[in-house]
Formats: sequence, structure tokens, C-alpha cells
Amino acid sequence: MHRLWMIFAQAVTISVAVLFVLSTLKPDWVGERPELPAITIQQAAAPAATPSGKVAASYADAARAALPSVVHIFTSKEVKSQRSPFADDPLFRHFFGDRLDNRPQQRASGLGSGVVVSPEGYILTNNHVIEAADEIEVALNDGRKLPARIVGRDPESDLAVLQIKPEGKLHAITFGHTEQLSVGDVVLAIGNPFGVGQTVTMGIVSALGRSHLGINTFEDFIQTDAAINPGNSGGALVDAAGNLVGINAAIYSRSGGSLGIGFAIPVSLARNVMEQIIQNGSVTRGWIGVEVQAITPKLAESFSLPSSGGTLISGVMRGSPADRAGVKPGDVLLAVEGRKVNDPQAMLEAIAALAPGRKAGFELRRGKEKFDVRVEIGRRPALSRGD
Repeated sequence: MHRLWMIFAQAVTISVAVLFVLSTLKPDWVGERPELPAITIQQAAAPAATPSGKVAASYADAARAALPSVVHIFTSKEVKSQRSPFADDPLFRHFFGDRLDNRPQQRASGLGSGVVVSPEGYILTNNHVIEAADEIEVALNDGRKLPARIVGRDPESDLAVLQIKPEGKLHAITFGHTEQLSVGDVVLAIGNPFGVGQTVTMGIVSALGRSHLGINTFEDFIQTDAAINPGNSGGALVDAAGNLVGINAAIYSRSGGSLGIGFAIPVSLARNVMEQIIQNGSVTRGWIGVEVQAITPKLAESFSLPSSGGTLISGVMRGSPADRAGVKPGDVLLAVEGRKVNDPQAMLEAIAALAPGRKAGFELRRGKEKFDVRVEIGRRPALSRGD
């Protein structure tokens, strides 16, 4: 009896061991597989399609549309050689005469980019590209090189217009709409960086309406991470369809190369300046003759102002439109033609947009009293750079 019990126990032990091995290695042999919990997988959305229904896998069409309109600009100017320290020495003049004063003058060269904006040969570029140049040559996309003349320039927006007279046809760029541009839109920067030749870089719109950068008097920059380098200045910033949305103007850099922070002048501002220059040779802006400063909380407290809104008028030019209208230092400008003014830059832009000769309404605060005045807008004086 004891022998039979031992055989039974060993058989049960072996059977349990076999079942354990099978359930571990081949669970489907011993029964239905346990159902695993459901896992939800979110698939990535398909790439956005273009208006034609095709996925935008390449921006070759946009580049192809804009490249023929972007030109290279080569400038040169005469630089006076440094006067010899011995030029005024009587002994040296006795032996060398005036030869020390008759040395050949040196020429400095520069380069940049520009955009053909009309079949009549008008080219839009940056003022700093052609400033002080006495010779300007434009190299077209097809290899032609032509002399250019300055139609006009506007240092306060850093824009200038050139004109060339080609024998053949010119490919003018198509203007886009800055107001339709959004942060995140793809843009292409086209120009001639470092003189290596025509180059296209891609990025996105990083920000809109950048101002208070201290680059120009009037600032409303498009910020982009598309690589912009020296030589790109004056070139085109185009959208994904190849339409002009900005003129490349400046970069933020500690090394001189691109760090992914570039700035372009929006085409809305560039077009307005360009049309005024072509029609009148210069840009006309409004002016009332005041000096202003931002109202900080500390200033608001010292002047007993109810808030820090508005702009403090710190000075009034004698005989200016503001002086004739009774505006005084210490007044706070609150609004121009109903448009609220919260800082000096906003005031500058609001007044500059007014046509000289017309009367405009200004809302002011003097002490605790608010009042309105009508000021006849004058013409903003040109910068003291020969303009």
C-alpha cells in the first residue's frame, strides 16, 4: 500500500510540473490566451496639403518663383588715405614737395542684396547697403551686370529704392500680404550671404511686430529663424508660395553669423515707403515738435498721475505745431485721433502716419484734468545725414 501511494504522489508531482512548463512556454496549448487591456494609439496627422491638394514636401516652386527677382548689389566708395604725419614738416616738404598729398585714393567695397519690384527696373533694398556709395552695380539672376542709380532712400526705415535700365525683360516679384502672415508660417530668405552667390534658407515666422530694438526709428519687424547672414541685407523674405512678405534687414548675433534671430521689414511698410520714394523722391511723415518719454510707475507717482498710461511730453520745440496749439512740457499725451498711445514708439508712429497740413485731434492730461486740442500737423524734418 505504501508503494502504491508513493507512485501516485510522484505521478501527480510530474503532471503538475509538466503543466507549469507548458503554461509558461506554450500557454496557447493549455487554454485560451488572456485578453490584454486595449491600448489607444494616436496617429500623427497627415502633413498639411497645399491648395492644389498636394502635400508640401518641397518649396522648390516658391524658390523658383522668387529667385529671378532677387539681385546682388555691389557698392564702392572712395576712401581718403590717411594723411602722412610728416606732410606738414617743412624739411620733408622741401625734399618731397606735394607728393605726400597726391597719393592715390583707396576704394572700399561692399555687398548686399535687393529685390526687383517692377518691370521698370525699380529695386528695393536696405538703406545701409547703399549708404555713402558713389558707385553701385547690380548683378541679375541671369548673369547680367548693370549700373544702378539711387532713386531715393529713407534712413528712418532703413529702406532705399534703386533703378536700373536693362535691355531685356525683368522678372518682378509678386507682393504678398503681411496681415495674413502668422507665427509658425514657413518663410524663405533669399540673398547673397558673404558673397558666395544666390542662396535660399528656410525657417518659420518666429514673431511679428517686433519693435523697441534700437535698429531703426520706425520698427515693426518680422522675426524669423531662417538663416540671414551678412550680404543677405536687402534680400527677399518670401512665403511658401514665393510672394514677398519682407525685406531682410538685420540679425541678432554675437559672432557675425546667423544665430536663428533675423529681422525683416514687413512688405506693407516697405511698399508704402517705396511708392512715396518713386513718386516724390522721399518719404513724408507727420511731426508736431515734441520730445517724449515713457511713463514709469515712479514717474506716474512723482507727477501724481492716476495711471502709467500715455506718454509724458518732456519738451516742446519753440514755434512748432505743438507749441502753437498750446501743448506744454509735463502734459501727458493719451491719444492721437482716438488711437490710444501707451509708449513713445506708438506716439511716434501715430503722428508720423498723419498727413502734413491737416489738423488732428490730440487727447491730453494736464495735472488731473483731461482736455482735447487740435494740432496742425507739420512735416517731419529729414535726419541730419544729408537727407
